[in-house]
Amino acid sequence: MPDAIFSHPRLAPVYDAFDGDRDDLTAYLNIADELGVDRVLDVGCGTGCLAVLLAESGRTVVGVDPAEASLEVAKSKDRTESITWVHGDATTVSALGADLAVMTGNVAQVFLTDDDWMRTLQGIHGALRPSGYLVFETRRPERRAWEEWAAADAAQVILDIPGSGLVEQRREVTDVSLPFVSFRYTYRFLSDGVVVTSDSTLRFRSRDEVESSLIAHGYRVLDVREAPDRPGRELVFISERTT
Repeated sequence: MPDAIFSHPRLAPVYDAFDGDRDDLTAYLNIADELGVDRVLDVGCGTGCLAVLLAESGRTVVGVDPAEASLEVAKSKDRTESITWVHGDATTVSALGADLAVMTGNVAQVFLTDDDWMRTLQGIHGALRPSGYLVFETRRPERRAWEEWAAADAAQVILDIPGSGLVEQRREVTDVSLPFVSFRYTYRFLSDGVVVTSDSTLRFRSRDEVESSLIAHGYRVLDVREAPDRPGRELVFISERTT
């Protein structure tokens, strides 16, 4: 079940405004160029920011996400209607023959159980062509990002968003039970006073844990890089389907 921040009909349309500029996506376009890929699967595509950029670069793109409200936002950006949008997860897009699958942002960390992570890796494996690539990022556990989040919890952000008016956002870290970190976003729509909350939990896996899981499920790790826009905070895994 996707978090309300992605699936609620009032939250999905304001997500991009609070998420800010997606400078992180340029790195994925550069990796797609580096790998020379044409057909891309965007797993957990959300509101479609990367999928649209990939399509604009001339690539064939499939975006899959379990949050229908986010997909509706994504579709509104796809002015040429060239992207295939799928309501589901990585297990619902088998045999695509994709050259590359990507998971950006926190997508790789929303799979809390080993079984969910295994099914995701297997689903992507089936969607890739032989020797296709899987590229994704994860936050470094040792960086302890949740401590920064907790320090900023008292802050509020108010934005004036077209179609929604003034919206206030607050974040609160609600639990740290490593490897799991939970937090809550609270949104107040000042136009009518409606308050909507969204609870999320992320799993922080170590580099060794991620690499071992990839190898165990038919991938070869080609490279592990720093996220260029967030050095020291995240790792970008570049892997290749081997079987």
